[in-house]
Amino acid sequence: MVPEAPLEETEAGLAAAGDGWFVLNARNAPWYEREGRGFYCEFEDLIHLPQVGVNLTVVRPGEPMAMYHWEADQENFLVLAGEAILIVEGEERPLRKWDFVHCPRDTKHTIVGAGDGPCVVLAIGARDHQGREGWGGYSVDEAAIRHGAGVEEETTDATVAYARFKGGRKGRYPDGLLET
Repeated sequence: MVPEAPLEETEAGLAAAGDGWFVLNARNAPWYEREGRGFYCEFEDLIHLPQVGVNLTVVRPGEPMAMYHWEADQENFLVLAGEAILIVEGEERPLRKWDFVHCPRDTKHTIVGAGDGPCVVLAIGARDHQGREGWGGYSVDEAAIRHGAGVEEETTDATVAYARFKGGRKGRYPDGLLET
């Protein structure tokens, strides 16, 4: 029988303090405020999840979730609230609540907030190649650059791709963030 993992209080919120299953409301989990890139709750930060990455992102209109990139593993996105623009393989597609996006491995993509309010996106991706050589890279794309989500020169270095953004601050859930 798999035991329940205990949750422990940290400065930024609750986190799993051991192996096992658990239930945690996103409002009680640690969040990152990323200037110019919205808010981000990385559930895999709560406990080591070696097979799949799961996170929740809230971006305001004009804010990119990520820089335009591709990965050697698949990624999937579900818009839970608001509107966004998907930039995929150089094309722009509008997204709205309940739109699901599947990006097979090697698909160049990003999502940028749109509309007149915040956009909430659930992201789920495989982690077979994460943090290893050949994980993916950041590609040059005119649409992504036009939306502030593109690099001027191709790179595999995240510090180069995100150089214009300040580092995020880890903290508690910002009240009202998920009330859209």
